[in-house]
Amino acid sequence: MSDLSNEVKVMMIDVLSLEDITPEDIDNTVPLFGEGLGLDSIDALELAPALKKRYNIQLSADSEETKKHFESVQSLVELIEANQ
Repeated sequence: MSDLSNEVKVMMIDVLSLEDITPEDIDNTVPLFGEGLGLDSIDALELAPALKKRYNIQLSADSEETKKHFESVQSLVELIEANQ
């Protein structure tokens, strides 16, 4: 597991107060929403400011591109890497 993917997982756990979940429990390719990790739109609204603050990434809530970035931990990592 890359340091960045672990960092993203830890941030998600902290920001969303995901109890009883460790970074090792989250697969990089599992969908974050629905059947995967089970996050919802409120979780996305909480994650977006955290990503902006930590990685200086601006996301548009109504953008199809943003939805693609929130598909998995891996897609978030790719977004962060592309913007560094």
